[in-house]
Amino acid sequence: MRTVTLKVEGWRCAACSASVGSLLEAHPGVRGVDVSFDKGRVRALFDPVTTSEDRLVELIEKRGFRVVARTSA
Repeated sequence: MRTVTLKVEGWRCAACSASVGSLLEAHPGVRGVDVSFDKGRVRALFDPVTTSEDRLVELIEKRGFRVVARTSA
């Protein structure tokens, strides 16, 4: 398992950030998601065999938000 923390810009309300959390939670290979609207942050625990950081970023950006930084652990 790997963890990635993404700095996200472009969401204007808690519902926006919640929609990103729901989107990622439903994605195969994602085991956990923590979203902070106030901090503009998404932290995801995922199986790198099933999905990737790049795929998670792609999903978020297809929703119209921008991922401006990422940190992996």
